Amino acid sequence: MPDRFVHCRLLKKDLPGLERPPFRNVLGQRIYEEVSKEGWQQWVKDSVRYINTYRLDLATPEGQKFMLKQCAIYFGYEEGDKAETAWVPPEEKK
Repeated sequence: MPDRFVHCRLLKKDLPGLERPPFRNVLGQRIYEEVSKEGWQQWVKDSVRYINTYRLDLATPEGQKFMLKQCAIYFGYEEGDKAETAWVPPEEKK
């Protein structure tokens, strides 16, 4: 059984929380307190699109700044538009 549950701000339900903050900053602490493991995994999956579209190097300060801002927008901590990505959803089969 999970150690802790959170009311996930992304998925709007009570789910198991993260084991530790994903970043060592205020945003990381807020995510730890308000985002579930499932919600975080959804971000990780979606964030790959930004990395691929913008060819981000997460080892650089610029790449990290871009991703932290997109993460904050994704979870609703900051106002702004999500960056466009090259990914196009597949057409639904009829």
